[in-house]
Amino acid sequence: MITRLRILPSCSQDADPGYQGSEPGSDYLDLVEYGTRRSRAGSSRHRGGEVVTELGPEEVRWFYKEDKRTWKPFVGHDSLKIEVAYRKLCELNPSKAAEQEEWEELGGECDGAEGRKGQTEALVSKDMVEEIDVDSISISVEAVCVRGGLYEVDVKEKECYPVYWNQQERIPVMRGQWFTDGTWLPLEEEDSDLIELEHLACFRGHQMKDTFETEAVTTAVDSKDAIHSLKLSRSHVDWHSVDEVYLYSDATTSKIARTVTQKLGFSKASSSGTRLHRGYVEEAAPEDTPPAATHIVFVVHGIGQKMDQGRIIRNTSMMRDAARKMEEKHFSDRTTEHVEFLPVEWRSKLSLDGDTVDSITPDKVRGLRDMLNSSAMDIMYYTSPLYRDEITRGLTKELNRLYMLFCSRNPEFEEKGKVSIVAHSLGCVITFDIMTGWDPVRFHHLQAPDSVETELRRRGCEEQQLLEELYHTRMRLQDLEDQFQGLKTSSSRASPPLKFKVENFFCMGSPLAVFLALRGVRPSTNGTQEHILPRSICQRLFNIFHPTDPVAYRLEPLVLKHYSNIAPVQIHWYNTSSPTSYNHVRPTLLNPLKESASVSDSESLPSPCTSPPQNRRHYGESITSLGKASIMGAASIGKGIGGILFSRFSRSSGQVGGAEEEPSDSEGGVGEVEGGATVEEVTVHCSVVSVELDRRIDFELREGLVESRYWSAVTSHTAYWCSYDIALFLLTFMYGPNSTSESKTSLES
Repeated sequence: MITRLRILPSCSQDADPGYQGSEPGSDYLDLVEYGTRRSRAGSSRHRGGEVVTELGPEEVRWFYKEDKRTWKPFVGHDSLKIEVAYRKLCELNPSKAAEQEEWEELGGECDGAEGRKGQTEALVSKDMVEEIDVDSISISVEAVCVRGGLYEVDVKEKECYPVYWNQQERIPVMRGQWFTDGTWLPLEEEDSDLIELEHLACFRGHQMKDTFETEAVTTAVDSKDAIHSLKLSRSHVDWHSVDEVYLYSDATTSKIARTVTQKLGFSKASSSGTRLHRGYVEEAAPEDTPPAATHIVFVVHGIGQKMDQGRIIRNTSMMRDAARKMEEKHFSDRTTEHVEFLPVEWRSKLSLDGDTVDSITPDKVRGLRDMLNSSAMDIMYYTSPLYRDEITRGLTKELNRLYMLFCSRNPEFEEKGKVSIVAHSLGCVITFDIMTGWDPVRFHHLQAPDSVETELRRRGCEEQQLLEELYHTRMRLQDLEDQFQGLKTSSSRASPPLKFKVENFFCMGSPLAVFLALRGVRPSTNGTQEHILPRSICQRLFNIFHPTDPVAYRLEPLVLKHYSNIAPVQIHWYNTSSPTSYNHVRPTLLNPLKESASVSDSESLPSPCTSPPQNRRHYGESITSLGKASIMGAASIGKGIGGILFSRFSRSSGQVGGAEEEPSDSEGGVGEVEGGATVEEVTVHCSVVSVELDRRIDFELREGLVESRYWSAVTSHTAYWCSYDIALFLLTFMYGPNSTSESKTSLES
């Protein structure tokens, strides 16, 4: 690809006599100071009384097109930095000086529109606006860091690319000088450069009167009132004054429409013209920049990345966009803090078995088989002792690489910043094993002596003798391994696999509980997450899941057994006013107590501080059966459609209030529970148990009012990324206790 640079006089220090900087375009501070002197009298729009000269760096605005549809403006700080690099690139061009002299020779006396038109034609004919092959000359300009440090702009190629992850498609960027009225979208750069060149040739030194107020009524002008025109490739531009510039399409339909409307008495400008503005509506300011990141979140994907490469990048982008909106709505007062999300793509760099599995895959229903090989096969790889280490090493290496790269670009973060991890599906299990250092091979060796001892009791004399020798040999081998490990530890303390401490570990749609249960983890009696994940490794563990996610499982019953009878905490809707703090949500029973005689273990009793019991929600049941417990007054409304709607509404209302406030006796039949036990009896039985979780772990998304559970079972596992509820939940805990829902409540009140 050959890159071409269009040379304009605005790149020259001699083009504007008002600029006195030592090296224009090469010093950011000089340009900012220059832009301040050219400020529009304290307003970002008013330009009255100014004289036409080259656009200052603060008037130019750079744009990027990430979605291939709409140009989006860079923030003021980023736009200034890109403009500085662009002007430096122009200054380094060896052909600029000669072309500047040619511009001055041709730019002498030129009176009237015809004379100025002739001047421009002469400039074009002499290749004043010449395309120069930049690749043929040695010009190097550093990439510009933009968008909070996530991207860099190559000014020479006019492309934007991410810093922390790989992306095949580059994002185009554009320099905007002329903009359409109303939308303030930039004209194509080629047309904009020609219009700017023509405008300076004709109106340099003229006084401007434009106020940039879009609501101001423009004086109707006829085509004959145009004092100057410029023909472009598919359109033309008319100047009716120094401030009134209109763009007209030269398409046949547009010409016919103009002819008809002009015969009806309308002016050319009002009928089909688009007014243009020179310079962006808002001046770029150095202080227009987001705060530096104080908390980074690594987003780890689960299975299926091989099937859809780049999906974790898109998912992280959706989560980042949702978090930005929640920050603006709920945490706008946190001007010195910022949470940034970085995708962690670990699957594509692994070789694993190469193409062995593909070679043994039958050809029939090949599409389905390939999909399973690219998704579910990751689970089999991880449970294989042959490939598990490769997966954990790959993820560990990528996490450390991203952290070290971020710290190298943000030196203060290593000392003051915090790190959290959001993992999805199988990624939760892999990340957990990395943090805790769990090794299935070592676990097997520890369990081996016990298994041999059991085998000794079952075998005969000859076999028993051989097993005894094997047992002693294994014990000796274990002693040697322990001595070697102790010697190695004393000589050099083993460093943890991750080079950072994890503040929060958020699991989404996680099967971690199943893996832990199959590894022999059983409930304890201490009521802390130390039983699963020590706080010395991670400050807090969160298990987030959708009620119908078939892959997700609960973690709290692995800490305290009786929490299998306590509902998970429901995550607040993002638009809920005055929500209860998560730390003050009262536990709610799922199943009513059976008869006290059936209770044989104190661990099976519920917590004494729980709300009255409610019927357990079986996620596979229909909406009608789920609503039976909370439609006590539905008979008075009638049958049919009205009864169904009331059933759905009652069910949803019961779920919303169940985790936050104590239901009345009329809701769900709380006054008397199964087996004839009353609420008072429940409280008496609950008093036996005093152990509770110090911090809740399981958090459940709320279901929609008319959400189909069977359809949700298919889609819920991948529905976490764009959820505003989850975005607000993550920010609530990462911003700290001063930024929880209570702060939002105080602001609204």
